[in-house]
Amino acid sequence: MGLDVTESHAARLPAIDDRWIARAYGRAELLEALVTGAMAGPEVSHPMDNVRRNIQLLCEGDPDKQFGMTGLQAFTPDEVFAMVAAASGFAPERARSDGPVSVDPELVLQACEAVGDRLALAARRGETMILATGHPVGLAHLYIEVGRMLEGRGVRILQPFDGVSWLDEYGSDPWEVRYLEGVAMLTDRANMKHTHSGDPMSRMLAEAGPDLVFADHGFAGAAIERGFDTVSIADVNDPALIVAKAQGRTETVVVMDDNVRPEDYWPCFQAIAARLP
Repeated sequence: MGLDVTESHAARLPAIDDRWIARAYGRAELLEALVTGAMAGPEVSHPMDNVRRNIQLLCEGDPDKQFGMTGLQAFTPDEVFAMVAAASGFAPERARSDGPVSVDPELVLQACEAVGDRLALAARRGETMILATGHPVGLAHLYIEVGRMLEGRGVRILQPFDGVSWLDEYGSDPWEVRYLEGVAMLTDRANMKHTHSGDPMSRMLAEAGPDLVFADHGFAGAAIERGFDTVSIADVNDPALIVAKAQGRTETVVVMDDNVRPEDYWPCFQAIAARLP
């Protein structure tokens, strides 16, 4: 990938608060920051055997891997593996089943710019929008900062189904969608939860129909399933959204590690912000 991450990089980074103020950064600096933050690079967090296992489970119809979508089993594991490889920028070696997985930072940056272009259109049109994450520990800060910029540009951030309780599939544990500065998350009324389920977004969309959704995991999948215009974030070991893009059901998917330190997603924010009016 041609990036030489030096030990002096941390000393050259802007202060954390400054990273979330839109300003001009050189492309090389953003690419380096994506690798340093571990969203991309020669070894992201999920090894190849994990990626292949989850592809197999997706193709077998495991509900946890469908992200609230139907019709994802139309491909073989090898075909899905090739899709993931193309989206991530690694060579799809069929015989390879272990070792590190690489993500090309240039592809991440390009996808973030495409997200920015779609959000700029939303701003020009004065659209309504839902922001949501199934990975609140990692991605919430990115969505919050993007939402702040959009609200200042005429986009209305919706918050449907806020605080309404329902029981899980076993009829025992209560769930709620709650919002942190406009970003939807699944909670058990005590903690924010990592979830692949499309159920929370399905409930939200039954109450409000946005012009655009920016989300990940089942929050994105359920929106795509119902035909809503969606831009999304996916990890290399969760191929559902990548397959949906290959099927032509969604246009822009940012493929990167989706659970690194929240403050490290600043280059994604800057790439998106640079495309907004």
